[in-house]
Amino acid sequence: MNITATYTDLYQLTMAQVYFNTKPNGRAVFDYYFRHNPFNSGYSIFAGLEDVLDILETLEFSSSDIAYLQQHGFENDFLEYLKNFRFKGTIFSSKEGDVVFPNRPILQVEANIIEAQIIETLLLNILNFQTLIATKASRIRRSAKDEILLDMGLRRAHATGGYYASRAAAIGGFDSTSNVKAAEDYNIPCSGTMAHSFIQSYEDELQAFRDFARIRPKNCVLLIDTYNSLKSGLPNAITVAKEMEQRGEQLLGVRLDSGDLAYLSKKTRTILNDSNLGYVKIVASNQLDEYVIKSLKEQGAPIDIFGVGTNLVTGKPDAALDGVYKLSEFNGDPRIKLSENISKVSLPYKKQVYRMLDNNGMFYGADAIAMFTEGKVTKIEHSFDATKSLDLNTYKHEPLLEKVMKDGERVLAPRTVAEISKYSKSRLEQLPYEYKRFQNPHIYKIGLSIQLKQERDKLVQKHKF
Repeated sequence: MNITATYTDLYQLTMAQVYFNTKPNGRAVFDYYFRHNPFNSGYSIFAGLEDVLDILETLEFSSSDIAYLQQHGFENDFLEYLKNFRFKGTIFSSKEGDVVFPNRPILQVEANIIEAQIIETLLLNILNFQTLIATKASRIRRSAKDEILLDMGLRRAHATGGYYASRAAAIGGFDSTSNVKAAEDYNIPCSGTMAHSFIQSYEDELQAFRDFARIRPKNCVLLIDTYNSLKSGLPNAITVAKEMEQRGEQLLGVRLDSGDLAYLSKKTRTILNDSNLGYVKIVASNQLDEYVIKSLKEQGAPIDIFGVGTNLVTGKPDAALDGVYKLSEFNGDPRIKLSENISKVSLPYKKQVYRMLDNNGMFYGADAIAMFTEGKVTKIEHSFDATKSLDLNTYKHEPLLEKVMKDGERVLAPRTVAEISKYSKSRLEQLPYEYKRFQNPHIYKIGLSIQLKQERDKLVQKHKF
């Protein structure tokens, strides 16, 4: 996808023009975070960082961008500045794939105010969406346990969002995707079966299966519900499977895409086993999500591969992550946003976040937000409830924000999707079960160091009316 610097909201550019005329050298620190876990989940999976860094390294305004902006009344000297625009800032970030929680900085941008403002929309667009989908994928992975998960949602995705959804799904634990472009670009295993239209194009279902198996014998999966799963599709698939055996080949699987998947998969498994085709896998699809798959597993449905589409790539039912990008420091001075809704009061200053680990290396259940230079935090306090605090002396502190970009260039080697997915899995294993359950998960504690809370409270009083 060809992204230039006009992949932004107009108000970013109108603000940038004013900055250019009044404070062109202002240095800003912005925090990226979100306020609520999606899907009533107890955690989220951070995704999209590598894509953001890739784009920022080469982000610029094209000549056609400049011509277009000229039509919107931007001054010529500002347009001349944009012709040479490059992001030269520094970024601190959580590792992509990490388990993250609301109301704590996940990524921090330190840059010229114009550069930091222009990249806001791009950053929010990619990180919010991929984090949403990676979290959904992680929940589906937890339901499916060790079974194979196939992302097949591109046709139902929100246009080109399906491209990034496939990447995020892989980070969240999916094994493969039907999305050829995403598979090619991100080195994700590519999988697919067939459509009903293929079978309908033949006068005879059996001949359709025979032709497909003859021409595509490797990883061959036959869709058996076009006419009748148990009375037509499955018997014809068994016939083809036996013919493949005679050629020294094996049918990989049969796919169910409608009906009572628990009942049909059990019947299909029995008939396949009785036909000495125990190696043939059962693939199921049709409006699956973490709850449907969990139910199928609880019913003992012998499904080997789950194909998940719409509910994955659209992030159903939440559809969006409420990630925000807030100014916390300008020219070395703290900045704060107040609100009648206390959950929307932002945190000032450049910060570091520490994760508390117990003696077994498990997440204790608390992250501490501190001033960037504080180091170890002995105690955290609730953001607004003075009666709640937590002593941290006995826990190991793991700093979460690491420098990933300096002066507009990466400082860490890029990681593949497979590496990020493996890391994410390992981090989830450190998260205690009570935060991962679907119903009423524990709330992960996020607290402020005493120093940060004091500085925040001073600013609240200073700007309070």
